[in-house]
Amino acid sequence: MELSEILKARRKELGLTLLEIAKRVGVSEATVQRWESGEIKTMRHGRIVKLAEVLELSPAQLMGWEDKAPADDYSKIPNVLPLPKVIKKVPLYDGIACGDPRYADPQEVDMMELPDGVRADFAVRCYGDSMIEAHICDGDIVYIRQQDDVDDGEIAAVLIDDDATLKRVYRKPYGVVLMPANSNYEPLVYTAEDCVNIRIMGKAVACLSKVR
Repeated sequence: MELSEILKARRKELGLTLLEIAKRVGVSEATVQRWESGEIKTMRHGRIVKLAEVLELSPAQLMGWEDKAPADDYSKIPNVLPLPKVIKKVPLYDGIACGDPRYADPQEVDMMELPDGVRADFAVRCYGDSMIEAHICDGDIVYIRQQDDVDDGEIAAVLIDDDATLKRVYRKPYGVVLMPANSNYEPLVYTAEDCVNIRIMGKAVACLSKVR
């Protein structure tokens, strides 16, 4: 229903005259008559609120908005433009080793949409099968949250000199162990001296698998 129809029906329902409404809202009787006839279809926000109070309606009910759109859908309300859905994207890099460390190419090759609920700073395409028991397979894309440390046993993207690999990280008194999730691979063991050239790039937080 339009404003004019709602106003007229509600006025009669409450037994109010055009003059009574005009006095309560603070406008002329002629203005109320023009609202009711449909000659005036819009009004200032303050007038909408005041007229709604007089008619014992909400502003949305008075303007007919509740009939035109659900409470959380503003796209059909006059003069209100819906905001576009914001889709966050992160850089995708190609690639990281799930096997022996391979040269880390820092070149960004694409942008990846970030799944709902995932906080990540970049994504990497994985090569190899050393993490298959963690359900990370050759060709999968892993989302990485950038941080320079992880807890023992967490999967991280690790830079060794210019080579990058994806492994579980364990700290030992003598250094660091990068553990694969595949019994066919040996752990990568680095002493304290070796650790000078090892840097954690970030923690793996999600995987987009082409297999599952």
